[in-house]
Amino acid sequence: MATSLDYIDYCIGQLHDLGTITAKRMFGECMIYINAKPVLLVCDNTPYIKMHPSVEPFLSSHPKGYPYTGAKEHYILDLDDRDLVRDVILAIEPYLSIPKKKKPSD
Repeated sequence: MATSLDYIDYCIGQLHDLGTITAKRMFGECMIYINAKPVLLVCDNTPYIKMHPSVEPFLSSHPKGYPYTGAKEHYILDLDDRDLVRDVILAIEPYLSIPKKKKPSD
Protein backbone atom coordinates (compact mmCIF):
# COMPACT_ATOMS: atom_id res chain seq x y z
CA MET A 1 0.00 0.00 0.00
CA ALA A 2 1.44 3.36 -0.99
CA THR A 3 1.38 6.37 1.31
CA SER A 4 -1.66 8.57 0.72
CA LEU A 5 -1.41 12.25 -0.13
CA ASP A 6 -3.68 13.01 2.84
CA TYR A 7 -1.21 11.33 5.19
CA ILE A 8 1.71 13.25 3.70
CA ASP A 9 -0.23 16.48 4.23
CA TYR A 10 -0.89 15.41 7.84
CA CYS A 11 2.85 14.75 8.40
CA ILE A 12 3.79 18.12 6.96
CA GLY A 13 1.19 19.80 9.17
CA GLN A 14 2.61 18.13 12.28
CA LEU A 15 6.12 19.34 11.41
CA HIS A 16 5.28 22.83 10.15
CA ASP A 17 6.91 24.72 13.03
CA LEU A 18 10.28 22.93 12.80
CA GLY A 19 11.62 24.64 9.69
CA THR A 20 11.05 24.58 5.96
CA ILE A 21 9.17 21.36 5.20
CA THR A 22 9.12 19.73 1.78
CA ALA A 23 8.17 16.27 0.57
CA LYS A 24 9.29 14.20 -2.38
CA ARG A 25 7.36 11.20 -3.65
CA MET A 26 9.44 8.14 -4.52
CA PHE A 27 7.94 4.88 -5.75
CA GLY A 28 4.60 5.61 -4.07
CA GLU A 29 6.25 6.48 -0.78
CA CYS A 30 7.65 9.76 0.50
CA MET A 31 10.73 11.41 1.97
CA ILE A 32 10.05 14.44 4.13
CA TYR A 33 12.77 17.06 4.31
CA ILE A 34 13.25 19.67 7.01
CA ASN A 35 15.49 22.56 6.00
CA ALA A 36 16.46 20.55 2.88
CA LYS A 37 17.68 17.59 4.99
CA PRO A 38 16.00 14.17 4.63
CA VAL A 39 14.44 13.47 8.03
CA LEU A 40 11.43 11.17 7.73
CA LEU A 41 10.78 8.31 5.39
CA VAL A 42 7.03 7.70 5.16
CA CYS A 43 6.06 4.25 3.90
CA ASP A 44 2.56 2.74 4.05
CA ASN A 45 1.36 5.77 6.05
CA THR A 46 3.99 5.14 8.73
CA PRO A 47 6.73 7.72 9.54
CA TYR A 48 10.19 6.22 10.03
CA ILE A 49 13.28 7.98 11.34
CA LYS A 50 16.87 6.77 11.18
CA MET A 51 18.21 4.89 14.18
CA HIS A 52 20.89 7.35 15.22
CA PRO A 53 22.60 7.76 18.62
CA SER A 54 21.23 11.30 18.89
CA VAL A 55 17.61 10.06 19.04
CA GLU A 56 18.18 6.90 21.06
CA PRO A 57 17.49 8.61 24.43
CA PHE A 58 14.06 9.64 23.12
CA LEU A 59 13.07 6.55 21.14
CA SER A 60 14.87 3.50 22.58
CA SER A 61 11.61 2.04 23.93
CA HIS A 62 9.49 3.00 20.89
CA PRO A 63 8.45 0.63 18.11
CA LYS A 64 10.89 -0.15 15.33
CA GLY A 65 10.32 -1.41 11.83
CA TYR A 66 11.59 -1.76 8.31
CA PRO A 67 10.17 0.81 5.90
CA TYR A 68 10.67 -1.49 2.90
CA THR A 69 12.25 -4.82 2.07
CA GLY A 70 16.02 -4.63 2.36
CA ALA A 71 16.01 -1.43 4.43
CA LYS A 72 17.80 -1.00 7.73
CA GLU A 73 15.66 -0.95 10.85
CA HIS A 74 14.25 2.49 11.74
CA TYR A 75 12.34 3.94 14.67
CA ILE A 76 8.64 4.53 14.05
CA LEU A 77 7.81 8.09 15.08
CA ASP A 78 4.46 8.99 16.66
CA LEU A 79 3.68 12.33 15.04
CA ASP A 80 0.81 12.96 17.47
CA ASP A 81 3.33 13.40 20.32
CA ARG A 82 4.37 16.93 19.34
CA ASP A 83 6.90 17.38 22.18
CA LEU A 84 8.64 14.11 21.33
CA VAL A 85 8.70 14.95 17.62
CA ARG A 86 10.25 18.34 18.33
CA ASP A 87 12.92 16.83 20.62
CA VAL A 88 13.78 14.09 18.13
CA ILE A 89 14.00 16.40 15.11
CA LEU A 90 16.11 18.96 16.97
CA ALA A 91 18.42 16.15 18.15
CA ILE A 92 19.00 14.52 14.76
CA GLU A 93 18.95 17.48 12.36
CA PRO A 94 22.55 18.64 13.08
CA TYR A 95 23.79 15.17 12.05
CA LEU A 96 21.96 15.09 8.73
CA SER A 97 23.35 16.59 5.57
CA ILE A 98 21.74 18.23 2.59
CA PRO A 99 21.86 15.80 -0.34
CA LYS A 100 24.24 16.78 -3.12
CA LYS A 101 22.74 17.52 -6.52
CA LYS A 102 23.52 14.89 -9.11
CA LYS A 103 25.35 16.13 -12.19
CA PRO A 104 23.52 15.39 -15.43
CA SER A 105 25.13 12.63 -17.43
CA ASP A 106 26.22 13.32 -20.98
